Amino acid sequence: MLVEHALVATAVAILTTMTLALIRAMLGPTIFDRVLALNMFGTKTVLLICVVGFLTERTDFLDLALLYSLMNFIGMVALLRFSQFGGFGDSKDGSPVKPEAQG
Repeated sequence: MLVEHALVATAVAILTTMTLALIRAMLGPTIFDRVLALNMFGTKTVLLICVVGFLTERTDFLDLALLYSLMNFIGMVALLRFSQFGGFGDSKDGSPVKPEAQG
């Protein structure tokens, strides 16, 4: 009984930090602040899935949490690539897209 109350309090704390991360993502002055806040939101989502799975005694939630963490990682890499290079693909001659020269 005491463990269940502690897990519910943990879930509420995780939801609070997720809300704060979303606020930071909306207010962040730079793209990197927003990316970091979205990455933190994804990590907290994985934690929340694990806590809910432990509360409901469903071990298959851990598989979902692992899948979500992999999707979060790939999404962050894609977002950072897009913010740095302005696209995802290669140039017309097959070489990787290079960032524009700042002059």
